[in-house]
Amino acid sequence: MTIGGFVLLLVIAAVCGAIGQALAGYSMGGCLVSSGVGLVGAIVGYWLAGQLGLPLLLRVVIQGQPFPVLWSIIGSALFVGVIGVLLKRA
Repeated sequence: MTIGGFVLLLVIAAVCGAIGQALAGYSMGGCLVSSGVGLVGAIVGYWLAGQLGLPLLLRVVIQGQPFPVLWSIIGSALFVGVIGVLLKRA
């Protein structure tokens, strides 16, 4: 993957992470945190879709690598929601 492809992947992940944070109602930080949340959300969402036998809807292919946009948003919302619940207890 080239640097341009990686930057594009980070931008898409940041948008997905920001949408996931908005859905969860808990913001963890700025743009870099949103891209990290989007990448973690993609991993969580992709795993969840595989476990439930669901198709990869709304995926974007970046230099031959698929990025599951819808599952990234869902996974980000789940990830941020769990983090929000854990941090509010402390």
